[in-house]
Amino acid sequence: MTATGAPIVTKEIVSLTGLGIGAQFVGFSFVTMESEKYICVRETSPQNSLMIVDLSVPKQPLRRPIAADSALMNPLGKVLALRAQEQLQVFNLDTKAKLKAYQMNEQIVFWKWITPKIIGLVTQDAVYHWSIEGPPEPVKMFERAANLNGHQIINYRCDPTEKWLVLIGIAPGPPERPQLVKGNMQIYSVDQKRSQSLEAHAAAFGSFKFAANDAASVIISFASKNYSGAQVVSKLHVIELGAQTGKVGFGKKQAELFFPPEFADDFPIAIQMSQKYGVIYVLSKMGLLFVYDLETAVAVYRNRISVDPFFISADAPSNGGFYAVNKRGQVLMGTINETTIISFISDQLKNMDLAVSLAKRANLPGAEKLVVQRFHELVSQTKYREAADLAAESPQGVLRTPETVAKLQLITVPPGQTSPLLQYFGTLLTKGRLNAFESLELSRLVVSQSKKHLLENWLAEDKLECTEDLGNLIRAVDAEMALKVYIKARATAKVIAGFAERREFDKILIYSKQVNYTPDYLFLLQSVLAIDPQAAVNFALILSKMDGGCPVDYNIIIELFLQRNMIRETTAFLLDVLKENLPEHGMLQTKVLEINLLTFPNVAEAIMANGVFSHYDRSRIAQLCEKSGLFMRALQAHLHYTELTDIKRVIINTHTMDVQALVEFFGTLSKDWALDCMKELLLIDMRQNLQIVVQVAKEYAEQLGVEHCIDLFEQFRCYEGIFFFLGAQLAKSEDANVHFKYIEAAAKIGQLKEVERATRESKFYDAERARNFLMEIQLPDARPLINVCDRFGFIPELTHYLYSKNMLRYIEGYVQKVNPGNAPLVVGQLLEEDCQEDFIKNLVFSIRSLVPVEPLVAECQKRRNRLRLLTPFLENLVSEGSKDVAVHNALAKIAVDTSNNPEHFLTTNPYYDSQVVGKYCENRDPTLAVIAYHRGQCDDDLIHVTNRNSLFKVQARYVVERMDPELWAKLLNPDNFYRRQFIDQIVSTALPDTRSPDQVSAAVKAFMLADLPHELIELLEKIVLQNSAFSDNPNLQNLLILTAIKADKSRVMDYVNRLDNFDGPAVGEIAVGAELYEEAFTVFKKFSLHTQAVNVLLENLQSIGRGVDFANRVEEADVWRQVAKAQLKIGAVAEAIDSFTRAKDTTHFSEVIKAAEEVKAYDDLVKYLLMVRKSIKEPKVDSELIYAYAMSDQLSDIEDFLLQPHVANLPSVGERLYEDGAYQAARIIFTQTSNWGQLATTLIKLKLFQDAVDASRKADNSRVWKEVCFACVDAEEFRLAQICGLHVIVQVDDLEEVSDYYQKHERWKELIALMESGLGLERAHMGIFTELGVLYAKYLPDKLMEHLKLFSARVNIPKLIRACSEQQHWKELTFLYIQYDEFDNAAATMIAHSPEAWDHTQFKDIAVKMAKIELYYRAITFYLEEHPDLLNDLLLVLSSRVDHTQVVNLLRKAGHLPMIKPYLVSVQSHNLSAVNEALNALYVEEEEFDKLRESIEMYDTFDQISLAQQIEKHELLEFRRIAAFIYNKAGRWRQSVELSKKDELYKDAMETCSESGDGMLTEELLTFFVEQGRRDCFAACLYICYDLVRADVALELAWMHKMLDYVVPYMIQFIREYTNKVDELMKDKYDSLQELRSKSSEDKDMLSKQNLYAQLLPLALPGPTAPGMYEIPYGMSPPPPPPSTSFAGMPPMSF
Repeated sequence: MTATGAPIVTKEIVSLTGLGIGAQFVGFSFVTMESEKYICVRETSPQNSLMIVDLSVPKQPLRRPIAADSALMNPLGKVLALRAQEQLQVFNLDTKAKLKAYQMNEQIVFWKWITPKIIGLVTQDAVYHWSIEGPPEPVKMFERAANLNGHQIINYRCDPTEKWLVLIGIAPGPPERPQLVKGNMQIYSVDQKRSQSLEAHAAAFGSFKFAANDAASVIISFASKNYSGAQVVSKLHVIELGAQTGKVGFGKKQAELFFPPEFADDFPIAIQMSQKYGVIYVLSKMGLLFVYDLETAVAVYRNRISVDPFFISADAPSNGGFYAVNKRGQVLMGTINETTIISFISDQLKNMDLAVSLAKRANLPGAEKLVVQRFHELVSQTKYREAADLAAESPQGVLRTPETVAKLQLITVPPGQTSPLLQYFGTLLTKGRLNAFESLELSRLVVSQSKKHLLENWLAEDKLECTEDLGNLIRAVDAEMALKVYIKARATAKVIAGFAERREFDKILIYSKQVNYTPDYLFLLQSVLAIDPQAAVNFALILSKMDGGCPVDYNIIIELFLQRNMIRETTAFLLDVLKENLPEHGMLQTKVLEINLLTFPNVAEAIMANGVFSHYDRSRIAQLCEKSGLFMRALQAHLHYTELTDIKRVIINTHTMDVQALVEFFGTLSKDWALDCMKELLLIDMRQNLQIVVQVAKEYAEQLGVEHCIDLFEQFRCYEGIFFFLGAQLAKSEDANVHFKYIEAAAKIGQLKEVERATRESKFYDAERARNFLMEIQLPDARPLINVCDRFGFIPELTHYLYSKNMLRYIEGYVQKVNPGNAPLVVGQLLEEDCQEDFIKNLVFSIRSLVPVEPLVAECQKRRNRLRLLTPFLENLVSEGSKDVAVHNALAKIAVDTSNNPEHFLTTNPYYDSQVVGKYCENRDPTLAVIAYHRGQCDDDLIHVTNRNSLFKVQARYVVERMDPELWAKLLNPDNFYRRQFIDQIVSTALPDTRSPDQVSAAVKAFMLADLPHELIELLEKIVLQNSAFSDNPNLQNLLILTAIKADKSRVMDYVNRLDNFDGPAVGEIAVGAELYEEAFTVFKKFSLHTQAVNVLLENLQSIGRGVDFANRVEEADVWRQVAKAQLKIGAVAEAIDSFTRAKDTTHFSEVIKAAEEVKAYDDLVKYLLMVRKSIKEPKVDSELIYAYAMSDQLSDIEDFLLQPHVANLPSVGERLYEDGAYQAARIIFTQTSNWGQLATTLIKLKLFQDAVDASRKADNSRVWKEVCFACVDAEEFRLAQICGLHVIVQVDDLEEVSDYYQKHERWKELIALMESGLGLERAHMGIFTELGVLYAKYLPDKLMEHLKLFSARVNIPKLIRACSEQQHWKELTFLYIQYDEFDNAAATMIAHSPEAWDHTQFKDIAVKMAKIELYYRAITFYLEEHPDLLNDLLLVLSSRVDHTQVVNLLRKAGHLPMIKPYLVSVQSHNLSAVNEALNALYVEEEEFDKLRESIEMYDTFDQISLAQQIEKHELLEFRRIAAFIYNKAGRWRQSVELSKKDELYKDAMETCSESGDGMLTEELLTFFVEQGRRDCFAACLYICYDLVRADVALELAWMHKMLDYVVPYMIQFIREYTNKVDELMKDKYDSLQELRSKSSEDKDMLSKQNLYAQLLPLALPGPTAPGMYEIPYGMSPPPPPPSTSFAGMPPMSF
């Protein structure tokens, strides 16, 4: 929205109307914006809702159906505050929880989040703070000042310390200038509890910190625009609040707010302070933006950023700007343009001091030259402190360079004054953090002054940038501090070396992992082992726990430890490493066990006892265990025994083994082997081994099989074993055989208590098998048998067994003590056994009430009906007060059987079961059964017996008395065969005889539910019409009529006339529903319900004539109203209006209006509305009256009506008249309402274009201007169209539509004239410049380039790019691409359209800026084809960007490689193979051997052998010499020597041999020289190749070819050298012998102390690293060599 070079950037973030928000809801009352995060918009139509716009994702608003008077989003999080009148609520939208709620007692006129935790509440009299985390009620802060009375509160703010508050309000201006809004504010000090009133429209708090002050100053800025003394004064004030005593004060500053003449009535609406940039933004109501410097209050910028009024604003601290919302719904964001603001201030405003100050304060670019210039001026003026401060605070760190430090170091100051360099560093430390160079220089100063504590403080405060150089410097004074610096600087090698020096080896691993560095762990371990063996063990443990496994082979670690006889340490290390028991560690497990079995068997025993290893070599370990006397451990390794006999041989030694371990060992055997071993133990000694075998069987019963174990014991008839074994299995086994075997074994070994317990408690044995076994064994104690029979229901068998064995005592005991409940079965069996009755009676009497009577009676009744036997027993129970149903049932049966007055018993006894006794009596006496069933209300049984015996009268009386709906439904069911007989008895006798209303009601309901209308009518007529006690019952009368309506409509009218006590309204409505309209009319008329009656005539009988007659007869308003509505419904509007008039009804005017308009009866409607208007004041009535006047062409009446008081909705009427084409009437309405926009549209319809333009000017609305403009274009009124168009094109959104409209009508000349006129407008925007450029491209291309050059910064380049591309303006298109930084497209356009667009200088400038690689090679091809003379120039420009190999291949393929030789020479420094080979080929071709040799010596990346082979036969000697040189460099010594010999370059040949180090080659060259007789060359070769020539060969060649004189110098040197070597060897031998003799005793002691396992050590171990292979950490000495394991001169020991 702003030009590219503007110092302030403004852009639209989102459009609220574009999100679907209605324009009527974009205003101060509906929109709230508490911060840069959220905007809340309330909507009240079409329904109440709340939209929350997250400005980080503005296109994804959140809409919720919330009804509230106001809504505020928290400035930071998703917390929503809602206000409905004075009810306050706060919600967390994420958790959907209510945080707080409160009901205010005062009216809230304004509220706002003043902090993320506090809401400010403003009432008519006071201001409150409501904290969402504090007390539940708001806290009163201060009373409102009098200057804010009658003001609208628009803002309330607090400073960051919450110590200062400001309340702002606005009100209409003074009478002499009311359109200028006045503003007032009230400032309140929380500490002083005082207020001050000032004139201001907007205010904001901020802070400003002076370098000399410890704390920042609190600043308030406020803006005012007041009318005073016939002039308007606009000021911006910046004042410090609560000045700090003794500190630098901010003071008071003010500046003028300049409003242009056209904004005379505009006023400030919001102020935002940017702490990021230190500027003040002032926004005006009409869209002006003022920017001021905070420190000086100097104006920086002013512009109009919105054509629509602002109404709300918020600070944007994230970007140092502000947000504002205008009436169009645009959410605009504005902030400082960092790239241009400084240059704007310095170049446009010419305020250098402000530019430097702002650049320093906000660290902005653009003031670098000014700052540097100012620095040099201060230095030259000896203002060193100011220069140091300027350098330290320089924007973008432009002066924070080594050059500045060097310059400050050179400055000398008098003694006692602070050095400028120290001032510079002091300022930097105060402001922030030093860079690497500054940190190093400052540390040098501190170290030189021995002030180490300063370094500690600065490092703790992170003031220094840590580097390796800084660490090296600090290490000289403090190694620990240096280590911290190395860590921060990520100097990995130095950090690890530091940890090693401090013996903190665990930290080495942690640090290495953090920085992803891999040290040489083996070397570190060897070094630690040489210094501290125990630390080495700990280090090895740490290595073993590293992620990804131990970096050093465990075997190497073990061997290193064992070399030093560290058996215990090795064991501890391996136990820790192998604790996870992994298969891949099997060899290590074997090794640790071997070590300890050979040295410390008890340790090996402990290791194996813990069971932590399972992957070792069991065969090997078993053998060692057996040799060590650990037989149990040997046995546990049984997997390597292949014979069962071996196991049996070992296992028989039970006396030496732990029983528990032996039992566990059995768990490792197979089933068959385990059973064989158990059998072996029993065979050898059953008594001794029985306990072990039983324990094994118990432990592994599941694996061995319980049955197999039982069979094993039974083979030896060992019932004790079975007893003890199965005793442990009972609790967990459900096998019937197991339980039986246990019972059997216990019985056979005399464990009768266990037999009794098992039979009593076990649930799983075979009861019948156990019963038979116990009966066969005939135990003296019958209790086990009793348990079995009692539990499993063998009572008859038990009774028979005991009775036959004459064990009557056990029968009595069982019945009396064990289970009295089974006494009936015992008695029954005894009766079967013909036992004496006396025994039975005594048996029964002995348990009395414990015996269950009912089964006892059943048993006696079943046994030849010997029930009477129990008579004394039952009577005795009754006499004791028994109420048992079974007892009384038995007595009842006895009474019935003996005919002992059974009716009396059945009637009076309350305890018997009616259903049981009745069933017993049915076949004996049905009347007795009815008595029993009646007494117990056994409905089904009674109905059954009465139906079967035709007792319907009894049945009917019983049903009437019962009043049970279910019983009624069952008997009245059509499926009841006896329903007719039952109904006859009900109607004839049962119901007429009753006097109970409830019984009658129940019967009627039953008939209704059974859907028996005819029978119900018959019943009701008998009750109601025959003068019974229920004749006047209203409910029965209603029921009779309703039943007749349903079943027999012919009787309804008779019932209506005969009955008087029914519910008339209800019956009438039901009659209407049943379409009995005449009956309904009769009912309503009978009960004087005239409205309902006339409704029946009108709606049901559809007789409007009868309705009018009825209305004339009754003369009621409601009746006439109903008649009128009916007439209106059929379209009789005139008659309906007459009826409404007689009814004096004005409530149905809407229906009358609608009906009249449908038939266009506007004259009648006018009369009706005039009548209605006398009684009610309704906007619709007045509005419709105006419309009726208009449609009946009564325009004068409209003007008269408008002069009178009215409530008509004139805007709506005007719109309606316009839509219906009544333009003259609409013109009157729009003129009356000052709706200039609609008036202009209407005037267009009337062809009054000049008047339409005048109306548009009053409306000043973009839509209206646009509509009038288009109409004028259509009418060819181009002058008027241009006037309108200038007001339209300043709106970005409407510009394109105007352009399209003109072009559609082929009026492009007028359009261009319009756009050119728009360029000079104050509100001219980018769209106008862009659209004019597009038009030039289409219609006037000659003006296009000039336009682009003039306004390139103000056009939309992408849009013009498309236009130029479509119109094929390639030169202009290239210019646009360059301006838009699309250099790839610019280059491609130049290449594709070179005749028009290409320019060499321009192409070179953009070539280095191209991003696409392929364009480079495309450009090379283009130049090669069209501009080959400029190719090298282009390649030199592109040399840093192209792939030189690809360029060489491209030119070689094209056959123009020599053309780019200058380019190849310039890029040969990269030492690329393709470039070197191409240049070398050119040098060979052009015979430039000196340049070729220089190229080969400096650049070695090429195919050397290929080049050598190419030139070794060249005609020029120098090229062949170069070939030999190449062979020499390539290591092909023999070829080089041969080539040199051919060209007689003997010196080159000798130097080649010397470099080769090949003695054989040298001797061949010597032979060549003597054969050629070149004695000089022979002597020279001996000198040059002295180290490679064997003396015997040299002497032999010289002697054979008579050249002894030439070999003598060589021989002299050779003899002297070998003499020295022999002397040194002799001395060394002597020293070593002396050393060996002195240490011989020590060697012997060492050999004697070696442990047995030393024989297993490998012959060679990895020793310490050879010198030069690894860097030894500083502070650590190299590890000593391992001790010798053999005597001097003896071979190493082998195993």
